[in-house]
Amino acid sequence: MSVNADLRRERAAATFQPELLTHILDGGAERTRRRKEIEALVLNDPDFQHEDLNFLSRSQRYEQAIRKSSLMVMKLREYGIADPEEIYWFKRTCLGSFPEPLGLHFSMFHKTIETQTSAAQKEKWLPLVRGVKIIGTYAQTEMGHGTHLRGLETTATYDPSTQEFILNSPTVTSIKWWPGGLGKTSNHAIVLAQLYTQGQCKGLHAFIVPIRQLGTHEPLPGITVGDIGPKFGYDEMDNGYLKMDNFRIPRENMLMKYAQVEPDGTYVKPVSDKLTYGTMVFIRSLIVGDSARSLSRACTIAIRYSAVRHQSELKPGEPEPQILDYQTQQYKLFPLLATAYAFHFVGAYIKDTYHRINGDISKGDLSELPELHALTAGLKAFTSWTANAGIEECRMACGGHGYSRCSGIPDIYVTFTPSCTYEGENTVMMLQTARFLMKSYTQVTSGQQVSGMVSYLNDLSRQRIQPQHVAARTVTVRINDPTSLVEAYKSRAARLVESAAKNLQAELTHRRSKEDAWNRTSVDLVRASEAHCHYVVVKLFTAKLAEVGDAAVRAVLTELCLLYALFGISRNAGDFLQAGILTSAQITQVNQHVKELLAIIRPNAVALVDSFDFHDVHLGSVLGRYDGNVYENMFEWAKKSPLNKTQVHESFHKHLKPMQAKL
Repeated sequence: MSVNADLRRERAAATFQPELLTHILDGGAERTRRRKEIEALVLNDPDFQHEDLNFLSRSQRYEQAIRKSSLMVMKLREYGIADPEEIYWFKRTCLGSFPEPLGLHFSMFHKTIETQTSAAQKEKWLPLVRGVKIIGTYAQTEMGHGTHLRGLETTATYDPSTQEFILNSPTVTSIKWWPGGLGKTSNHAIVLAQLYTQGQCKGLHAFIVPIRQLGTHEPLPGITVGDIGPKFGYDEMDNGYLKMDNFRIPRENMLMKYAQVEPDGTYVKPVSDKLTYGTMVFIRSLIVGDSARSLSRACTIAIRYSAVRHQSELKPGEPEPQILDYQTQQYKLFPLLATAYAFHFVGAYIKDTYHRINGDISKGDLSELPELHALTAGLKAFTSWTANAGIEECRMACGGHGYSRCSGIPDIYVTFTPSCTYEGENTVMMLQTARFLMKSYTQVTSGQQVSGMVSYLNDLSRQRIQPQHVAARTVTVRINDPTSLVEAYKSRAARLVESAAKNLQAELTHRRSKEDAWNRTSVDLVRASEAHCHYVVVKLFTAKLAEVGDAAVRAVLTELCLLYALFGISRNAGDFLQAGILTSAQITQVNQHVKELLAIIRPNAVALVDSFDFHDVHLGSVLGRYDGNVYENMFEWAKKSPLNKTQVHESFHKHLKPMQAKL
């Protein structure tokens, strides 16, 4: 293939080898080799070729997705691919940016049955799940309640005479609403319902509920199920509703690893009510990685296109420059590129931490669970909000053509944006993190030490022992040193946590109830959580630099890390000034240094997005093609529009011509 001259020149000018950076992102050269091997299985398979989904109706898109999901299950068996990471690579190459109706079966449904069932239940259900003999989804959200789980209204009432649970959707707001794959695909669901036994409500528990007849796929008597209709995106996904009327299931269908109901109706409560958080924490940790990948794809498209697109004049009479040469374009895109790298390393850290702590939990050590829960909740919100806004900024940075579906960015956006809401609405997630921060702050003020990512709060008590004027406590910040910037972010987080805690205390002393005081301080609490998460991201990005062996790669990653940290300071200058962490003169230096870094990163911009190593099929973008041949392919793409199947559209004869004849 002939590569666009601009992109050829950009790649030749890079100061580092992109494949070395790809190895770091993948976790080693061997993993890169294996990923490419798995991607090639899909890319070279004619069964996975299909026309552009943007030209299909919703029903056709759903059918294509089911066809591909079914094919994927069979091909994964055929190739013997069983490692979760490898399955992920395979699916990602098949699906591009689109969701799959079986997605929840393989994630939430499988994971919950694996982690929350007794040994006997595992033996019965896991072979059916793994063999896709049953297809499941995870039905938690209702029409009237989402993130506030205690408000869920679906009931499961135990009947000891038959040893069955009777499931009911007692109100219109209690109808399960939104679960992916529920509308048309699944024949089972894990249903979360309020458990009633011996006349008492025991709170939310999970049940395995059959919803469709195996074989015929018809809904079972007492079950009303269907698709909730068109959405902002996710056309391939049959998000569904589920209403249950006196629907009976055997007692053994309650997930019984932690809590149990005995045949006579006696309730046996779990050791810790936190144990069932496992699946949630796991999915939230995946969303952090997903934020990194979705933003990386949008950056790849926008930066490659900005290197190919020439527009306007910088100097009269000279050729039109690449739009990537405009400082304003760099200012839009390079901080987002730095953010994508930062989030990638955070995602990898969260995944490793989850697996490590999960090992401790299975040995009965729950000590790190509260922090893991708080960290995944906060970082899920922080990364998805940032990536969501960043993807849209990338689209606008592509000018008019970014609005075309051929750019690929609208699809990335509409597929990614629900993650700001699902698995916990972001503001609520930030407030959960804030609860942990307030608890940690209270421990510190009562003389205890805290550990983990909040250990910086221990410094607050030391500062109180030597009371100094706030401004005199300024950290000596070296703005060219990432480690020094970590300290600045740490101070900002500590001050905002302290400030939120003091405001909360002030509300309480006004004789307000705990709940009222919390609500009246919640804006400060969210800001404290954001500052905490921002600190964690800067800290983890900086820590990664020391692990990089190749000097050229380390140099370019250090520039990105500095840009990420300094851009964050310039965007939140008020916090750093108000807390006396930086002076006004230093903020001016920060703003200047951000502009200098844009110029330093500019020669490596294309190589940095090449390092993400997205295949064109996965990018799904005419603007972001590896070869940069944008315009000829845009014309070819447009010709395929269904409206162009005939030269004259039927509406001309039906409506336009009669109107013209009458006038």
